[in-house]
Amino acid sequence: MAKGSQPKGKGPKGAGAPGEKLAAQNRRARFDYAIESTLEVGLALVGSEVKALREGSVNLTDAFALPEKGELWLMNLNIGRYKGTTSYGHEPLRRRRLLLHKRELERLTVKVKERGFALIPLRLYFKGGWAKVELALAKGKAHEDRRQTIRERETKREMSRALRARSR
Repeated sequence: MAKGSQPKGKGPKGAGAPGEKLAAQNRRARFDYAIESTLEVGLALVGSEVKALREGSVNLTDAFALPEKGELWLMNLNIGRYKGTTSYGHEPLRRRRLLLHKRELERLTVKVKERGFALIPLRLYFKGGWAKVELALAKGKAHEDRRQTIRERETKREMSRALRARSR
């Protein structure tokens, strides 16, 4: 293996497949929500938004998706202003259209409206030059469930520490 290269599929934590450039990640989502499934969708952006994303000027923390009039919209995605634009740049908190097939949209709409699921963005990345969002179909966790997640994480840490100490 060449110096400095990594094995296939290995990369920074949370990185996807080779050829994907991660712009933002919602790490809190997996803690706050029980995720049932994920889906990759496209994102309709204007030029200054794409440039701001490439700079890393984005915040996914409060973002969510809503079906409305036969389309899916991403709300509360904060893409900061691009420094190189004039006064006619984009609105940082405007709603953005998500691009997906009609059947996928219908399936998601039914689950969101009838079963009480939420559509939460987990990652925002570039794939082949196109901006993509990894959406999660998720249900909110109760306070007790979050405590259980913390307990499981602490147990795993203790087990790995014990194994490392034992192997020394």
